[in-house]
Amino acid sequence: MIKNILFDFDGTLADTAQGIVETLRESFVRLGRPVPKEEEMVATIGRPLWKAFQTLGKMTDDEAHRAVDIYGGLFMKYEIPNIRMFPGVAAMLEQLAERGIRMAIVTSRDRHSLDLILQNNGIDKYFETEVTVDDHLTPKPAPDMVLALLARMDIKADETLVVGDTTFDIEMGNRAGCKTCAVTWGNHSRQLLLSACPDFVIDSFDFFITNYRI
Repeated sequence: MIKNILFDFDGTLADTAQGIVETLRESFVRLGRPVPKEEEMVATIGRPLWKAFQTLGKMTDDEAHRAVDIYGGLFMKYEIPNIRMFPGVAAMLEQLAERGIRMAIVTSRDRHSLDLILQNNGIDKYFETEVTVDDHLTPKPAPDMVLALLARMDIKADETLVVGDTTFDIEMGNRAGCKTCAVTWGNHSRQLLLSACPDFVIDSFDFFITNYRI
């Protein structure tokens, strides 16, 4: 039986794509570099930001980290106003919490931005802990971030569900020995998600209310 759920954030709990794309676009403008196509930027969501800049702009490590600094300075103006929690998130989290499900977040986002968004939307109280890019672990799809949460929370992999909207999330959870659940409303298509072999593919948060004993 599932006793714990580890949620990805971007594209899973929150619709952040527009805000991320707008901030990436302005970052490339400030850097004086060609702006990538929108679909190319969306495809990098779920990876660490420095890795996204490396991929999109063919940057060195130093250039990518400088780009991250520029992005950070634009975050409040371009990203925050465009972030929306997906409908039903708060109600789902409340019901899961009432049933004793332990929850945490595993994200490639930095801790400052994650905490700000969670607090702004009043859902921070539902999460016991979080692992972010600031923990300096090998990024998704490596299992390290999930393994760190399993150890920190003292929970078992076979009682834990990893939920995400990208193949990176599903591969990470599978490699950590957890059950995995792909959501179809995020940044990767159903067909692409199926290629990562999730245990479940869902189209609605209702799944977590009606099937939480999976």
